[in-house]
Amino acid sequence: MKKTILLTVFSIVLLSCGGDKKNSTEAIIESGNLEQLRLKRTEIVKSADELSKELKKIDDAISLVDENHKETLITTITAKDTVFRHYLELQAEVQTKENLIVNAQLGGILEQLSVKEGQRVSKGQTLGRVDDGGLTQQLSQLEIQATLAKTTFERQKNLWDQKIGSEIQFLQAKSTYEGQNKAVQQLKKQIAKTVIQAPFSGVIDEIISEKGTVVGPGTPILRIINLGNMYLEADVPEKHINTIKRGTEVIVNFPMLNETIKTNITLVNNNINPANRSFKVQVQVPNKSGLIKPNLSSKLNINDYSNKSVVTVPMSIISENSEGEQYLYIVEKSGEKNQTRAKKVIIKTGKSQGDYIEILEGISDGDLIIKEGARSVKDGQVVSITK
Repeated sequence: MKKTILLTVFSIVLLSCGGDKKNSTEAIIESGNLEQLRLKRTEIVKSADELSKELKKIDDAISLVDENHKETLITTITAKDTVFRHYLELQAEVQTKENLIVNAQLGGILEQLSVKEGQRVSKGQTLGRVDDGGLTQQLSQLEIQATLAKTTFERQKNLWDQKIGSEIQFLQAKSTYEGQNKAVQQLKKQIAKTVIQAPFSGVIDEIISEKGTVVGPGTPILRIINLGNMYLEADVPEKHINTIKRGTEVIVNFPMLNETIKTNITLVNNNINPANRSFKVQVQVPNKSGLIKPNLSSKLNINDYSNKSVVTVPMSIISENSEGEQYLYIVEKSGEKNQTRAKKVIIKTGKSQGDYIEILEGISDGDLIIKEGARSVKDGQVVSITK
């Protein structure tokens, strides 16, 4: 029945146009007259639009009277207000401020190394010792001299308090005592430099100089790392300066570990790098497993935008017309038989995240949006919803 009606319509159109129309079109094309060509094009477009409208009317009529007419099968999703979050993805490497090479402060032979690689140590713990080159003996002599200077000073002070002796003798004794005391303290500081201590609690990651090695000031002895105080540092484009702040939620993914953690931005630098127009942010990284290491690659997903109540839909069901407007289809009941039909709706979209995009205008909470079949239906077409 549908084919019969369509053939009738096309026959009417062909008869109305007649064979002269084709010849007339060819003649105009051959003439090359731009004005006539444009007029002819306008005439044909107008006829095509009228024909399209007539065909739609016939299709609607067929759907009403043809019991065997097959409705287009679709699936739908119900529009619901939900929380939408957009994330800025950046690359970053794990860093730690407590990753230090401990150097010798005094020259000599590394006579003691009391730790091994992988050993956990505490802050202030003795890790090794450099031969002091006889400084301890010098200290003993200085301490004896300092003791004598102290006794002399105390006796001169007692005499001076009794107004016995000269002031110059008292001052000389005092000066000698103070000088000897400072010399002892200075030598003790030098001897203290022969002891290699842990600057913070951590793990001995590498032994660089072995026991018995001759070292000098600045010679690397070992590396110590604290894996419990890790952070990530990333460069953020300056256009996000208003949306990314201290406390902003961050999802950190470590591809090599197949591990994801949630944390927050702990520091936002105020300085913008003029070379790449970006600013640095830091993110603390808890390392309970101990598997996160310095320089490990990671992906930061920083929550730079949130909408607490908005409808989101898959981007795959959204189309765009010739005027640049975006649209999708919803279903509604209409017509004499209250049939389920597709309705074209112009929408305004916002930000996207993954496969979904937020709908700012055009869709309301509770609307039935066509999902499967969205690319094949037309406005006003009768459809059948499948589960």
